[in-house]
Amino acid sequence: MTDAGTSAGPIDTGRPHSARMYDYYLGGKDNYPVDAEAAEQVISLFPAAREMARTNRAFMHRASRLLAERGVRQFLDIGTGIPTEPNLHQIVQRVAPQARVVYADNDPIVLRHAQALLHSTPEGKTAYVHGDVREPGKIIAAARETLDFTRPIALSLVALLHLVGDEDEPGRIVRALLEPLPSGSYLTLSHATGDFDPETWERVVEVYRKGGTAAQVRTRDEFSAFFTGLELVDPGVVPSARWHPGLGEQRDGDGGGEEMPLYVGVGRKP
Repeated sequence: MTDAGTSAGPIDTGRPHSARMYDYYLGGKDNYPVDAEAAEQVISLFPAAREMARTNRAFMHRASRLLAERGVRQFLDIGTGIPTEPNLHQIVQRVAPQARVVYADNDPIVLRHAQALLHSTPEGKTAYVHGDVREPGKIIAAARETLDFTRPIALSLVALLHLVGDEDEPGRIVRALLEPLPSGSYLTLSHATGDFDPETWERVVEVYRKGGTAAQVRTRDEFSAFFTGLELVDPGVVPSARWHPGLGEQRDGDGGGEEMPLYVGVGRKP
């Protein structure tokens, strides 16, 4: 296991945490009453919240599988969340047993469960970094212990940037993470949007902000800006249901059902 140099600290059970709320949406058990209460507030506003979480997870599976099939053998997954099988390394190591994966998150409860992320194939390797995406340099420095930065790396920021407010300059963070990656690397993103129902998502964002999470949904144009300078993989920036649905399991809202307010995309560094 790799430590980015940031102490995990105690688990705060007095305020909801986005990773534990996400675990609740997915039907997990690694959450507390305060997380369940906040998640149920979101569900009361947006009843498809559970399905959206599963849809997002399915996109991560499809995108990771596609990149492994295209020859990528190194992955850096920031905002990992509480382990939920299959995890990213299980997806890509089925394609390429020698794949290396570094996970990063800043929630102490994720650190507590990180051992579940470290069951690599004998040919490959996995590591965990306890670090905050708002300090990209520390994450990159720790990832260098496992990944070879002279060869392509797939950077995954799935369902993360809508938890980073404009005050923390998410565009700058993405550029700082991409800058040390070599040509041929990829960026995988998903992001909640208020484009289809602005009023509902204003209220959802308020639930997160009251709990201390700097949530912020963004428009398609704002989301697309994160891919500036990259070559978008077909079909570009689209709602999750339209991104290579044939690559993996299909769910309602992710290949024929209701379309979720979730933009996704994968870009290649030229």
